[in-house]
Amino acid sequence: MQALVIGAGPAGLMAAEVLAQGGARVTLAEAKPSPARKFLMAGKSGLNLTKVEPDFAAAYRCAPLDPMLAAFGPDQVMEWARGLGQEVFAGSTGRVFPVAMKGSPLLRAWLGRLAALGVTLHTRWRWVGIENGMVFDTPEGRQVVTPDVTILALGGASWARLGSDGAWTAILAPHVGLAPFAPANFGLNVTWSPHMARHFGQAVKGAALCLPDRRERGEFVIASRGLEGGGLYAISRDIRAGAQVTLDLFPDLSPLALEARIARLKPGDTMPNRLRKLGLSAPAAALVMEWGRALPLMQALKSLPMVHQGPRPMDEAISTAGGVDWAALDGLRLRALPRVFVTGEMVDWEAPTGGYLLTACLAMGAFAARQALGQTPLAIS
Repeated sequence: MQALVIGAGPAGLMAAEVLAQGGARVTLAEAKPSPARKFLMAGKSGLNLTKVEPDFAAAYRCAPLDPMLAAFGPDQVMEWARGLGQEVFAGSTGRVFPVAMKGSPLLRAWLGRLAALGVTLHTRWRWVGIENGMVFDTPEGRQVVTPDVTILALGGASWARLGSDGAWTAILAPHVGLAPFAPANFGLNVTWSPHMARHFGQAVKGAALCLPDRRERGEFVIASRGLEGGGLYAISRDIRAGAQVTLDLFPDLSPLALEARIARLKPGDTMPNRLRKLGLSAPAAALVMEWGRALPLMQALKSLPMVHQGPRPMDEAISTAGGVDWAALDGLRLRALPRVFVTGEMVDWEAPTGGYLLTACLAMGAFAARQALGQTPLAIS
């Protein structure tokens, strides 16, 4: 079998690996000068591969992913990384990292494995259409490849400079249903008053971000253009849907316990002094002064409304929702193009950061390859 994989991010690299291990002759085409640029960027501050928790798949709220994650979930990701010579460890929150913490050693070992399996990697090959085969613009001019199967792993529509620009939608739109792209795991625009400038870059830690139906503990950073950080990413889907968020800045204290602390304060103290004496951090106190100065103190501390002007631009988001609609797929095979499969962030799903994104991309890449090899049913219920 001659197989073509377009896109050399995590999903595409995993698809190429499984295809080659299954006996296919694999060509891997990447538009950028080097593979896995977004993967390397994510790994600069500590490559979060996966997460150990009892119901891992529940974070996705996407039933079609369940069989893929069951076949290649956190245990398989850790075993795979160790097979590449990268020992891993789980932090206190269950997040799993390589001991080296960076993405580059793992990627070097992975590319070495693919080369040993006979995978041919072409860089600066940009997919531009389907015309009696898969058509590419390359440094050598126009190239047409006619494989037995093709796996598309072209990413979503954020971080275009690293390769995920969503341009593939123009090629596939005549053939498949597409859900509009939307930002996921995004920061928020906030118009700050001048006094907030001295807190830019500071983190608000330990707060609970409260939605009508649940609470999420997390950290976020006050930035010059708004708010950023993992605490927000966990609820970005809800914010995008219009959910109102409030902050509980003392989530470990009951209202009665906090009321008792407030009662011990001197009535004549200024608001900043009262917040300091209550033990509130400087950045959290700044948010109270910014958003809750006119509120009763108890409400400002336990239910502070988060005032923002919506998500930062989509290209700044860590990932995107939207893409190929699941109704256009049998498993990961395109119904309209039976020899073409799609994988990774091209498909309409989303998940919070914390290992979920990367694990799903790896699982989907492996699943698409097995399906192309005929090792899984074409129709997935």
